[in-house]
Amino acid sequence: MDPKQKLSLKTLFISVVLILALVGCSSQQSSPPPAENDPANKETSASQDANAEYPVVIKHAFGETVIKSKPERVATIQWANHDVVLALGVVPVGFSAANFGVQDGSGLLPWTAKKLEELGAKDPNVFQDTDGLDFEALSDANPDVILAAYSGITQEDYDILSKIAPVVAYPTAPWSTTWREQVIFNATGMGMKAQGEQLIKDTEDMINEKLSNYPQIKGKKVVWVNFSAKDMSKLHLYTPADSRVSFLHELGMEYPESITKQITDPASYSLSLSAENAEALYDADLLIGYGNDELYEAVKADPLLGKIPAIQRGSVVFIKSDTPLVAAGTPNPLSISYTIDEYLELIGGAIDKINE
Repeated sequence: MDPKQKLSLKTLFISVVLILALVGCSSQQSSPPPAENDPANKETSASQDANAEYPVVIKHAFGETVIKSKPERVATIQWANHDVVLALGVVPVGFSAANFGVQDGSGLLPWTAKKLEELGAKDPNVFQDTDGLDFEALSDANPDVILAAYSGITQEDYDILSKIAPVVAYPTAPWSTTWREQVIFNATGMGMKAQGEQLIKDTEDMINEKLSNYPQIKGKKVVWVNFSAKDMSKLHLYTPADSRVSFLHELGMEYPESITKQITDPASYSLSLSAENAEALYDADLLIGYGNDELYEAVKADPLLGKIPAIQRGSVVFIKSDTPLVAAGTPNPLSISYTIDEYLELIGGAIDKINE
């Protein structure tokens, strides 16, 4: 990039950010809602062969992105896109800090830190953008492409980012990209689609090998539901459109019809349910959510929620907020390989309580 162009661009972004601040704009989240319909046989729009002649065209929720030549400098934003890049053996020139599940204040989840060390990256450029995208830092990183296949960026964000470099956005809706789609979209944006396909296969093989030790999981009905000790009157559920739930499907579990028939928007990743309708959870063999032992005891003591069979028998997995596993619910190849043993042990143990 020409230095004069970069300076002009940097000035433009500073002005834009100031204007946005005055009007209270940019409502996107920098991470998935805290706490995959299996696309293995589904074509994605990012279907260009990495070895094909450029330009490569990637279709996504905001239109299409044209990448004229293989990117040398790759930046990523928001959640986990950098993990895909790292899994493909490339160190991003900049990426967003993780803002939950991190235990040491580094902004790096343990699987990210491990891979950075393996690749010899001692001082990664981590964007501190949890309060909003840092357009200036992104511009300073001088990327050839910006990967955001799993993110919550808005049209306005996309337009500004596109002035820095071509942007690979999510395929259809915010925070609903499956881990396979993350790999294919991001790898295609890097000019590494073939390597991305191999990464998917290797990850699938590893998952299937681990699953062979937990035959009791297959066919069980599961619901991802988040309870709040402050307000027991409402329940927050993730739907099959959310990557957390689609990964549970991949592990062989199913969502009960009593829940799926409550979903009015198939593209929405979440669903609110009144505690008065807690009967919809009665068909679940297993409940998974964010929480701890204290929350479980509070739910168990609630006159409505305590009647849920899975709560009564203890076939529940509550993932504590101060552990890396809380961030692994939204999976990618690095997080899956790092946490799957612990995750399957928790799920298998909870299912074993059904027949106790």
